Amino acid sequence: MKALLSFDERESFGDLKSLPLKRDLEGCFTTIVSLIKKNNTMKNLRIVTLIATVMILFSCIGNIDHTNEQLAVIQPVITKPVKPATIQIALLLDTSNSMDGLILQAKDQLWDIVTQMSYAHCNEKQAQLEIALYEYGNSNLDAQSNYIRQVLPFSTDLDIISKELFALRTQGGDEYCGAVIKDAVDHLEWRDGDQDLKMMFIAGNESFYQGSVSSEFALGMAVQNDITVNTIFCGDRVNGINLKWKDSALLGKGEYTFINHNQQAQYVATPYDDQIIQLNSKLNNTYVVYGYRAQEAKALQSRMDQQVAGVSVQSNVKRTVAKSTKAYSNSSWDLIDAAEDDTELEEMIVANKETLSDDLKKKSVEEIKEITLAKKKERDSIQSQIQLLNQQRDNYVKSNAQNESGGLETALLKAIKKQAATKNYTWKKES
Repeated sequence: MKALLSFDERESFGDLKSLPLKRDLEGCFTTIVSLIKKNNTMKNLRIVTLIATVMILFSCIGNIDHTNEQLAVIQPVITKPVKPATIQIALLLDTSNSMDGLILQAKDQLWDIVTQMSYAHCNEKQAQLEIALYEYGNSNLDAQSNYIRQVLPFSTDLDIISKELFALRTQGGDEYCGAVIKDAVDHLEWRDGDQDLKMMFIAGNESFYQGSVSSEFALGMAVQNDITVNTIFCGDRVNGINLKWKDSALLGKGEYTFINHNQQAQYVATPYDDQIIQLNSKLNNTYVVYGYRAQEAKALQSRMDQQVAGVSVQSNVKRTVAKSTKAYSNSSWDLIDAAEDDTELEEMIVANKETLSDDLKKKSVEEIKEITLAKKKERDSIQSQIQLLNQQRDNYVKSNAQNESGGLETALLKAIKKQAATKNYTWKKES
């Protein structure tokens, strides 16, 4: 600033270094007023203006410094996306003689269980569902392996789970509960999230304490790994208690339930059943397959439709309803389930174009994308119709004072909801 003033101006005001520069506005204006009184000529207006500017600048700097001395530095908070919680259910089923009824219930009631699980939410996000399958007590299995077999590791592919349930066959043998629990703890890929729900359900009808592997030891292993073990005795309550199924549930921090495994599920015919089943065919036509195993997976979907329909009308309806939920996902072979948004969809089309169906391969990426989005819109509409019809169906069943659930399904759902409550899960039907 000094360079902007003439010699006379500097002499008039003295050395600028000696000016009483203030660190606040009040001081600035006091200084300016005194200068104007001392030098009240028009020719010095430029000087006063320049000085005022400098005063205000110093005041601002002073205020900034003063603020910095009192305010803490705010660090940016990086928020990680919340991962959906996972419900892991390991089914350990006795496939010795006389257990055909249990297997039938598992095949029949799987789909209603899946539908109920689709309502599970944690931290306002829908929980994911994984199911693993073991069989034990079958004399066709290797004696050196304690007559146990891991049929399926944890999977989200519900058609494969259904397929393996239909493939189970019973044969007399020794039931070693401790051995199958220990194997499931050791060899299944259990998750380790704080909100993940890890559960075993072991069903059978012989003494819980058989075999060389201690049941108490195996149950302790499970609890140490935050895995809850629920026991389902196939028979009457007292017999199950005498054979240590209740005590074992207590040791496993789980629930003890007894069921009549030979009881047939009660089917309530409703005016909505045929409409729901018809929508299943339309739903199947909305899949846009990709990948080298896509055709095989699509064929399995159709085959399981037929097999479940052969069990009962009720099973057919329940499977169709389950297919209308987010729990039924085929992201490994269906573009609609695999892509989370339009950008990812386009990327997947480019990466998998050669594996698409013959009628799509010849089209451009943009055309395929447009067709896929149209199929998605169609699917959303069909699924909404199924959900609405199912709600009307449920109301009809309740209004007639009847209940279709029971047996294995009731035992599983009761235990799952009770244990899910300890981790603040909620149950919300899909809108």
